[in-house]
Amino acid sequence: MSDETGAALPLKRVHHIAIIASDYEASKRFYTSVLGCVLITEVYRAERDSWMGDLALNGEYLIELFSFPDPPARASGPEALGLRHLAFAVDDVDAGHARLVELGVRVEDVRIDPHTSRKMLFFFDPDGLPLELYEA
Repeated sequence: MSDETGAALPLKRVHHIAIIASDYEASKRFYTSVLGCVLITEVYRAERDSWMGDLALNGEYLIELFSFPDPPARASGPEALGLRHLAFAVDDVDAGHARLVELGVRVEDVRIDPHTSRKMLFFFDPDGLPLELYEA
């Protein structure tokens, strides 16, 4: 929302998405092995007893993955308030569905977006964070 001058904040793009994992190593494996992200930096922050890893997708920094001791659970469904999901563009949702099933990832059925008529699929990371494949 802009003020009376009409000047909105001059954002360039989304810089990163931060995800807190209950099991840092399991989530790091998921985001790298299943989704194909590349770990570009990783640091243990002793003062916070926390790992932080920066993950890139197709050469672009995208996800900051964290661990913290005993993080509270976040409600994600049904339709909890706040960030709903993270969506990834793909060429073939059906092929993505087949690969996720092969890898043992929890998936929902392929659906058709009623507004664009494109295929989409929801699936879940190790902590149940909803993710989406969306046919570009």
